[in-house]
Amino acid sequence: QVHLVESGGGSVQPGDSLRLSCEASGRTFSNSGAMGWFRQAPGKEREFVAAVRYSGSTHYSDSVKGRFTISRNGAKTTVYLQMNSLKPEDSAVYYCVGGNGIILSSIRTKSAYSYWGQGTQVTVSS
Repeated sequence: QVHLVESGGGSVQPGDSLRLSCEASGRTFSNSGAMGWFRQAPGKEREFVAAVRYSGSTHYSDSVKGRFTISRNGAKTTVYLQMNSLKPEDSAVYYCVGGNGIILSSIRTKSAYSYWGQGTQVTVSS
């Protein structure tokens, strides 16, 4: 079992930056695993934001590419999401995710991830 705990959410103004962190405890992910982030705004579907595979390859949604950066620590137990140039449409609850056996074609799929954090709120407003 893996437990994911997010931190770093908050309220900022458009154009500001925030850094989210997610620490995994318990069993670590295998070499077929990945960790990442999804988000859900009120009244909208939960959507993929970014992910990093065990190999180190990173993947982003088109809406955040160039503004957000996903990274992890050397032990592959903590993943970060650096969010720059934030926009009001980035406001959402951000969920950390993790799982094993995640193939490239499913990296953006909610059902591919077995483990979810409780979420952290990000609000971008002037």
